[in-house]
Amino acid sequence: MSLVLTGSEVMQVLDMDLALAAAQEAFQAYGEGRVNMPPKSYLTLAKGDFRAMYGEIFLSAGDHICGLKWVNVHPENPARGLLTVMAKILLNDPETGLEWADLDGTHITNFRTGAAGGLAAKYLSRQDATRLGLIGAGAQARTQVAAILKVRPIQEIVVYDRHPAHSQAFADYVTATHGVKARPAVTGGEAVQGLDIVVTTTPSSSPVVLREWVSPGTHINAIGADAAGKQELAPGILQAAKIVVDDWAQASHSGEINVPLAKGELTPQQIYGSLGEIVAGKKPGRQSPEEITVFDSTGLIIQDLALGFAVYRRALERGLGEVKDFLR
Repeated sequence: MSLVLTGSEVMQVLDMDLALAAAQEAFQAYGEGRVNMPPKSYLTLAKGDFRAMYGEIFLSAGDHICGLKWVNVHPENPARGLLTVMAKILLNDPETGLEWADLDGTHITNFRTGAAGGLAAKYLSRQDATRLGLIGAGAQARTQVAAILKVRPIQEIVVYDRHPAHSQAFADYVTATHGVKARPAVTGGEAVQGLDIVVTTTPSSSPVVLREWVSPGTHINAIGADAAGKQELAPGILQAAKIVVDDWAQASHSGEINVPLAKGELTPQQIYGSLGEIVAGKKPGRQSPEEITVFDSTGLIIQDLALGFAVYRRALERGLGEVKDFLR
């Protein structure tokens, strides 16, 4: 029997505290070797792509989960009144293969990506970080803000988007939703220079953040590069930074480091380690106030499984969703 959950039902139980707890669980499991996670597969199309992500995870409470996420990225969708990213998640019993849940994964994708950024900020940014800069003002930027506000005492947010109206709308949203002072930036540099944490969430294939904008002590969440050829940071930033990836296999192929690696502007030896190693206590995170740190986030299926399972359990407790037997 499978519990079918729509997006609206998922949102009745999903919040950022749940997402952060699931992210902590997923990355610790990764760092401790309690996951089985092949790299995601891509189906490239004329107007976008689909990614198939699958794996298994052993949670600390003893739960054992496997599953699949089918997710698209179609950058032209907003002009058609559609979401750029949409997803479906299946959760299965690894012992029998029976399906536990069939749920909308669109909101889970947004929240787990934001939670990974919040977790990275917790371990890699300065504890006294109060100023946050954003390049890109879409759905991913919203959950990044929500998660980072949970782990750092942010007092001011500066946002830049190539569409000025989007920057202003996002700043208004942040102030109304979170009660934090926010303002739009006229240039990208204004959303980076002198700020403690910077988040990039664009689909760019060329740098949108320049080396001379980044001060000592800055932490950067590089979120947008999620396919081969994408790049948001100038190579000089990576060369000067402590680079932390979510997963080497994915990041080297499709993360922020993929282009500099391919061009010989960066070597594998310059990658410090994975966020899972830091969360599991195998490597230290930030070690000095002056370090520049970069988190290269590509998105891992174990994040979806941990958060999807938490949503599934909450939904069961609250009697949400519809139970289906797909074998009949």
